[in-house]
Amino acid sequence: MDTNGLELLFPKEFIFGASTSAYQIEGCPSADGKGPSIWDSFAHRKGKIKNRDTGDIACAHYDFWREDAELMRKLGLDAYRGSISWSRILPDGTGTVNRKGLDFYSRLADGLLEAGVQPWFTLFHWDLPLALQRRGGFANRDCACWFADYAEIVAGALGDRVKNWFTINEPFEFSCFGHLLGTHAPGLRSPWKYFSVMHHLLLAHGSALERIRSVRPDNKAGIVLSYTTVEPRSKKPGDARAAFLADQFMNRITLDPLLKGRYPEELFRAARIFAPRIKDGDLALISKSADFVGLNYYSRETAFRDVLTPVFGFSVTGKDGGGRRDDSIGRTSMGWEVYPRGLYDLAKLLQTEYGNPPAIIAENGAAFEDLVENRLSEYAFSPFFSGDQERSVRDVERVRFLQEYIGSLGKAVSEGADVKGYFVWSLLDNFEWAEGYRPRFGLVRVEPATLRRTVKDSGFWYAELIRAHRSLRD
Repeated sequence: MDTNGLELLFPKEFIFGASTSAYQIEGCPSADGKGPSIWDSFAHRKGKIKNRDTGDIACAHYDFWREDAELMRKLGLDAYRGSISWSRILPDGTGTVNRKGLDFYSRLADGLLEAGVQPWFTLFHWDLPLALQRRGGFANRDCACWFADYAEIVAGALGDRVKNWFTINEPFEFSCFGHLLGTHAPGLRSPWKYFSVMHHLLLAHGSALERIRSVRPDNKAGIVLSYTTVEPRSKKPGDARAAFLADQFMNRITLDPLLKGRYPEELFRAARIFAPRIKDGDLALISKSADFVGLNYYSRETAFRDVLTPVFGFSVTGKDGGGRRDDSIGRTSMGWEVYPRGLYDLAKLLQTEYGNPPAIIAENGAAFEDLVENRLSEYAFSPFFSGDQERSVRDVERVRFLQEYIGSLGKAVSEGADVKGYFVWSLLDNFEWAEGYRPRFGLVRVEPATLRRTVKDSGFWYAELIRAHRSLRD
């Protein structure tokens, strides 16, 4: 499969990998002493997940991790970003360590290294122990300390093999969807909680960074933020103002305190009484220099003035364009705009406005419909696969998506943006939160009923890109 020379845009040490998260793939919610998480509870509440899906089985990665590590070896991944389930390690969130849970991730780390894949683990990808939510969750400032204790335990146990850590995944999404809109766990709707949870997540990151470095000075750690391109819906001044505030609300609320040591002033002025309580020393802890910053990028949204929206007076259309139709814009199966230029713009923004910190694209991908054919894919005879698949999965749109987004990123890297790696979302089709199993993001197709894994054409293309890039090191 032709890579069109994309590998030449990246330095030899650049990392290509794939991502997942624990609740979305592991299944086995009570195996070997695991405690319940907020998603174990939320997914079983009536009307919360489409098709009444849950993560009880997901991809059964807890049982199939050896097969998944072998898939990663065949794909030639440089690295794998998975997450650790907090409640597998500490069933009650604090207190006694569940040794069997910790041993699972120890075996996984060993298996990845044996497969030639570097483990990059995320410590918190939204599945907070339910016991801690009952104590207030991240709306309780103490949760930052509980998280730091957990981070120290995990880094101490695994840091001899896992050298790179992400502390928190997407604090904006966890705060907004879980505590303002109520569409994700724990299902709350409060602007006060949105801001307090956001602030406490960033405190948790800073606290965990200190603990990881105290027990594993040779390890590296950072956080994963989301970034969404925001543009005004029209040239009207009100829409321009709306886009400015939406950008602060969605993007700068995490980028600024982490990389500039301050929150966006105008956003907090607009928030008024809802703004979080910030104590002396908080921003110094939050902005403590990380080894890298992770960014997740998918699409863009447009903003417009909306006097009926409380607090801020703006609304956003959503990644699906809010019903706007423009046949010139490609869309995923979820209706999200395909906007590869945004990944270039993000990398350049970090370079020009935030001091060009070392960065990792920790998630980028798309959901498209697969075409399954009961014949062997011609791509399965590539050097890294032995032709052991009995069928093929055609996903031409995802191949094109990856080509365009990776090409856009490569252009920024060639212009000096200090991006060190790129992780596709996702390695496997998985449980896509409130959307259930219908959206398929994986390089590998997983059948929910049988758990059968089949590498898609996009997986073969990505493997060829990695192989071509790796040849530059020889």
